[in-house]
Amino acid sequence: MKVLHCAWIPESGESFVQAGDFWLWAEQGGTGAERGGRRHPRHLPKTELIAFLENPLGLTISSYERRFHFLARGLSLPTAEGLPVPAPEFEHGGDEEPPPAALELWELDAYRLTRPIRQLGELRFLAYYHGPEAKPGGDLLFWHYFTQSLKAVILRDRYIPALVYRVSPEGGRELYAGWEIVSDDYERLIHDAAQRMPDACAIVGGSMYEKTGLLRHCAEVLVKRLVAQAAEGSALERGLRGTLLEACVAEGEPVPWKAGEPVTLYRQWQAWRGKLAARREESDFTLVLQLHEAFGEREAWRLELLVAPRQEPSRQVPLAEYWRMDTKAKRTLGLLCGGDLDKKLLLALGQAARIYPPLWEGLDEARPWGIALGLEDAFAFLHEGAWVLEDAGFMVLVPAWWTPQGRRRAKVRLRAGGKHPTGSGRRDALDVSSLIAYRYDLALGDEVLDEQEWQSLVESKSPLVRFRGRWLALDRDKMREMLDFWRRHQQGDSGMSLPELMRKAAEDEDFFEIEARDNLAEMLDKLRDHSRLQPAADPPGFGAALRDYQRRGLAWIAFLESLGLNGCLADDMGLGKTIQVLARLAEERVGGAKVAPTLLVAPTSVIGNWKREIERFTPELRAFIHHGTVRLRDAAKFQAICLDHDVVITSYALARKDEKVLAPIAWKRVVLDEAQNIKNPLSAQTKAVLKLNAEHRLALTGTPVENRLLDLWSIFNFLNPGYLGRQSHFRQRYELPIQRDNDPRSAETLKRLIEPFVLRRVKTDPDIMRDLPDKLENRQFCNLCREQASLYEAVVRDVERHLNEAEGFNRQGLILSTLTRLKQICNHPTQFLRDGSPFSPLRSPKLERLRDMLGDVVGEGESALVFTQFAEIGERLEKYLAEALDCPIYYLHGAVPAAKRERMIAEFQNPDTGPAVFVLSLRAGGVGITLTKANHVFHFDRWWNPAVEDQATDRAFRIGQQKNVFVHKFITLGTLEERIDRLIEEKKEVASLIVGNDESWLSRLDNETFRELIALNRMAVLE
Repeated sequence: MKVLHCAWIPESGESFVQAGDFWLWAEQGGTGAERGGRRHPRHLPKTELIAFLENPLGLTISSYERRFHFLARGLSLPTAEGLPVPAPEFEHGGDEEPPPAALELWELDAYRLTRPIRQLGELRFLAYYHGPEAKPGGDLLFWHYFTQSLKAVILRDRYIPALVYRVSPEGGRELYAGWEIVSDDYERLIHDAAQRMPDACAIVGGSMYEKTGLLRHCAEVLVKRLVAQAAEGSALERGLRGTLLEACVAEGEPVPWKAGEPVTLYRQWQAWRGKLAARREESDFTLVLQLHEAFGEREAWRLELLVAPRQEPSRQVPLAEYWRMDTKAKRTLGLLCGGDLDKKLLLALGQAARIYPPLWEGLDEARPWGIALGLEDAFAFLHEGAWVLEDAGFMVLVPAWWTPQGRRRAKVRLRAGGKHPTGSGRRDALDVSSLIAYRYDLALGDEVLDEQEWQSLVESKSPLVRFRGRWLALDRDKMREMLDFWRRHQQGDSGMSLPELMRKAAEDEDFFEIEARDNLAEMLDKLRDHSRLQPAADPPGFGAALRDYQRRGLAWIAFLESLGLNGCLADDMGLGKTIQVLARLAEERVGGAKVAPTLLVAPTSVIGNWKREIERFTPELRAFIHHGTVRLRDAAKFQAICLDHDVVITSYALARKDEKVLAPIAWKRVVLDEAQNIKNPLSAQTKAVLKLNAEHRLALTGTPVENRLLDLWSIFNFLNPGYLGRQSHFRQRYELPIQRDNDPRSAETLKRLIEPFVLRRVKTDPDIMRDLPDKLENRQFCNLCREQASLYEAVVRDVERHLNEAEGFNRQGLILSTLTRLKQICNHPTQFLRDGSPFSPLRSPKLERLRDMLGDVVGEGESALVFTQFAEIGERLEKYLAEALDCPIYYLHGAVPAAKRERMIAEFQNPDTGPAVFVLSLRAGGVGITLTKANHVFHFDRWWNPAVEDQATDRAFRIGQQKNVFVHKFITLGTLEERIDRLIEEKKEVASLIVGNDESWLSRLDNETFRELIALNRMAVLE
């Protein structure tokens, strides 16, 4: 993993006079020092950093200058034992105490950011895009936050030309030109950023800078450079040459604008700045500018000036009337406006004219009242001048038809035609394959226009048109697009599919208008707002009572499928995606209806879980598992057996390997569990899944966007091909603007596009929380891999040879040791072999399932406890999860000292820290501690005593817990784990009588029963 760091290094001073730069460097884990020259021992080589910056994404980041600058004066880094301490991002809550560190100067290979506001945004995006390969350090994240927040202030043009007065080292007096930011938003940003700023960001060259001053200095430099870069290449007007403005937009290192005796100039600037500051302060009146529309196309528009006391803003007095007032009336109004109104008005008028220059013409009169505007000038005022003046603090009033509420918008109106496509004549029915029977009209507001009228508006030359006695502002390009659409569809010979309508309506909310009472409008409302769907009833004979939100999920799946659409069920882990799918399969077979089989594609580690859930909730469904080395490969025989079943379960790997067997079958639906497995659209696995032939498609995932938005596109390409466009179009239109530029408009458009097809419920929703019990238990069934099965069978054969000969304590010891060895094998082969071999999830479906589920938990911002009865497996889990998960991992076992134990608990429970995972030995962590930050409890291996497991679960499920607790008990199929679990469940009401505090009760079983208990069912083995 690489960690990217960033530092702002001022050249020395407290203002933009001294300037400074942002520098970027990368750090990677490792050891070994380059003591010669005091180089950072873990710095990333230049070639690797260049490769990272010049990535193949085709971003503007690839155009960075390719030369690196060496920081001879270095950077202050925490140092211990002669080496810099690794960044906190490399720490994962290990056992070792961090060594005491002190700041020391180190030289680094660093990269100068020439356009830092843009580049930091791109770096943040790239680090996110690259996933685990590179991550931003806390310092880079802070500077990203600060620069992007500053960008929002700068875009509002809240800065003025500024002067800095300085006495040079030689005693001379100098004026430097720059910009000063004048905005309340800016002041709030500086205050908030200083509170959030990590100390590491304020330490440069061994000195701790005052944070507020450092941030202001940084902002001033960035504004000056940004304006200079924007003005680069533009020719200044002749009258501006030699002025302060020319110096403000000059690029390069700071040089004095004036030298010698510039005090008078500086005082003049301060006086001008003071007047602006006074204008920014809360005054007692508001200057109002009201635009009056012309009554005809050849008449003039009027921009009238008014004054309104802030105490009575509705009392707006036109200036023409104010100048005619007698002395007494003027005095009365003046008192309401703070006194000396004539002088204040003239100052306000001058400031308004600087912002909107056409006002200067009206100020030439002795008693200014406003100005007359032509049609083009009136449109320019509405389009630009009005919002600039309003943003500067003036009140602007425009005609009602220009406001969003009053504007007559051009739209294509859809309404039901005379004959319904179903032939029923009913308006509440809908043929969703086409909208041919719907009539398309061209409308402006409430009025329908014919083609000739619309064409004449499109061809008009003026930006404002008077039509049917009222003014209109026209978007001719959009109206031309609507006209082309209408001409294609008005004859009714080419319908528009429902996905096409939904995509067009989402991308342009103002393109269509649908009658509110029309059945199409009602259908679209239900697609956009899932709460409008009535919950479905529990299918007859279903093996559980669905919760209300699950009934809504069932109704949603059925509703989409009835419209020929496909969706993604994206509920949080633990909310029952599986049970909702099974309910749909049962629902469509009510009454013995003949239905084609559903193909379920799932990760190998959860195939057994699906089989058990089917047996539990829908035992009447005929399920067939296509997996293993003995699976059918003959296409004809495979098709015959599939058609004789309701559900066929296979894995993603076999969807690729057995493509020729699976693809020819006409499935009722294809369900993808953990659909993020097709997030890479270029993989052979994804391409094979896309070739599956099905009437319906359904994706199940709690993480539709796992690393980047391309994951979402890939899932939608499976569900509704073409709906989100081509991959390149999606990347340019949505992925880059959203993830790189944080563009809210693109994000909102994408949200409108996908929300009809994604049902996402999270555990923190109030409705969900009310519908859940405080503690929800579920079993996670896992298979054995081939290696585990071989070891398991070898142990079983060995014990069978000795079981008949053993008696008394020897027999009891043999049974208990056998149970231990078999549980170790079910956990992971390396635990049983004790050979130091890789602790890989490829060798244990149980470990793979734990990793995936914990990834979902951490991804949702939640924390978890993982219990095991084996100290050695706890140690391996700690190390493995620290590499697999991006969060702190703690491990508590019996040998942990009391002080360290309390520190770990305190760190885990700290509400100000992020999600974490606590691995606990069942004996050491099962009692006596409170870990209510966790709301997920995993029992990796079973103690087979419900009371002991419940006691461990109560570390999270106790007083102080604010969330529902989800308990996940792992069970390996086909082994003693499954049979003992079933035995306890069948006798749960008397479990405390038959089950002791340990596993000794199992030694009382007779030999034949014990053999049946430990025998391996080869059908549960994943080959």
